[in-house]
Formats: sequence, C-alpha cells, structure tokens
Amino acid sequence: MRQPARPPETSPCVDLFQPLFTRLAANLEQVIRGKRAQLELLLCCVGAGGHALLEDIPGTGKTTLAKTLARSTGCAFKRIQFTPDLLPSDIIGTSIFNPADGSFRFKPGPLFANVVIADEINRASPRTQSALLEALSEGQVTVDGATHPLPPPFVCIATQNPIEFHGTYPLPEAQLDRFTLQLSLGYAPEEEERAILSARRACDPLDGLQPVASAEEIVALQRGVEQVAVEDSVRDYLLRLVRATREHPSIRLGVSTRGALHLSRMAQARALSQGRDFVLPEDVKALASPVLAHRLLLDTRARYAGADKAELLREIVSRVAVPR
Repeated sequence: MRQPARPPETSPCVDLFQPLFTRLAANLEQVIRGKRAQLELLLCCVGAGGHALLEDIPGTGKTTLAKTLARSTGCAFKRIQFTPDLLPSDIIGTSIFNPADGSFRFKPGPLFANVVIADEINRASPRTQSALLEALSEGQVTVDGATHPLPPPFVCIATQNPIEFHGTYPLPEAQLDRFTLQLSLGYAPEEEERAILSARRACDPLDGLQPVASAEEIVALQRGVEQVAVEDSVRDYLLRLVRATREHPSIRLGVSTRGALHLSRMAQARALSQGRDFVLPEDVKALASPVLAHRLLLDTRARYAGADKAELLREIVSRVAVPR
C-alpha cells in the first residue's frame, strides 16, 4: 500500500536531527550527571557551530565534559593547558625548514582537532590568547601568510576559574564576543554526587563510553540548523532585545551584531533540538542570558555596585514586548 505523503509543514531535518540531540544528551549524562540543562545548552552551541566558555570552580567536570563530547561524537580531541609561557606557535603550529629541498613544511599545532579544550585560557598572555581569534571566528589559522583550515567540525571549549585571579590575564571584550555562550556547571545535586562516587569506585565511566554520532553527522547537523526558519516578527524581537542592551543606563557596551547573530543561530539550534523547524520567541528568551550576558560591559557605577549581568538581561527580557 502506498504510504501517505509527509505533511508539508513537517521538515525532514526535524526527524533526522532531533533524535541526534536526544542521543547525544543521554550519552553525555552517563558521565556528567544532574546537569541536563547545561548539556542541552552545550549541544545547541555545537549545533550552532559555536564555541563555549566555561567559567567555573576547579573540579566540577569542565575537562571531562569536553572529553565526553568528543568521545560521544567520535571526534578528535586535544587539550591545551594555557600558561604564561605558552606561545602562539604552541597552539596553532609552525613552519619547519626542510634542508633537503629548501622548503618549509607546516606542522599543525594542537588546535587542529574537532573538539579542543583551552584550559584556564586566562592564564596565557594576551598575545597567545589572540592566536585563537581567527580560529574561533573563521575556523582557520594563518601562519607565515598561508591559511590552513581547521578540520570540521571545530568546537573550542575554553575554561577559566572565577575565584583565582593571581597571574591571570582577563579576556578582552573582543575575545569574549567570539564565544557563542558562557555557562557554568556548578556542583552536582547531592543524589547525583553520591551516584558519581559509587560509579567511580571501580572505573571511570568515560572509559566505556561509546560514540553515538560521527563528525560527519555533526557537520550535517550544523547545516540542518541553518535551515530552521526565523520569522520576521521573531527576528525583530531579537533585535529589540539587543538594542535594549545598548540603551540600558547601567551598560556601557551592549551586545554587538555578532552577538545578535549568535543568539539567532542558537535559537535555531534550540528549536531543532525540541522538534521544530521554526524559532519561537521563547527560544530567544531562554537563551538571552547564556548567549548575551558575557558580552556586556557595565559602567563603573554598576560594576562597583555589584550589578549582575545575567540579572540585567532578565530585566531587559521582562521589559521587551514579546510578539504574539
């Protein structure tokens, strides 16, 4: 019997990629327990083709999260420990002279991987930090005038410790703006922490973790996210939120156009992860704080008064009218 045609309002990419989000989240939860909301945010960031900044206290699973993501997607993983003596060439690679034929051969650095964790990124000098800018924005690096593309997919997860500032170099606004979102894992709930202790008595759960996706599927997912529809009314709502950050009296530097683009792409990824091929205003509202807060620069009075960027974002979201 002939099968009925698919309803025209249903997109094939939803049936293809929404289960992928679900599989990946479930796989990540085998290792990172009790943090479903943060895992879903990170997966939306991956689907949006972006990069994440994890600001958290030591020992909460930042490096483990990056390893688990790489293992779950079958992707190549590299960890870079940022230190004050780290050089740009230690990250992106260098050209090596070949005396046999008088030519130079490019030797790739650890940045040439699918999932890269830049551990304690604020401990490296500004010169070394800036070596990441081209990679984060364009997925490539330039060495001695030659451009070298990074392998797709390319996801950078940078970490920094919010309570230890000795010997650190705070990330400048231009670099913060390259990260699609900032999030924090925090401590696991009590029951989950007890389960973590029990699960690690004999072995590390990461050791037996199997891939549930491939690098090719992640690239296809990112292309699928690009096809999710954003209606004009939702786009206008997003832009009103962005402009409100530029006009707020406590904010000296509001969200950039790049930030608006990142929020739009993250909203597309969230919609697809929830089985929709169109963005709702609720997607934009839910993502405003993790995607936009780290891009804000407070004025001096607000900063010394202890104003919280996430709280300012919530205030702005509550004041901007939602399209009906």
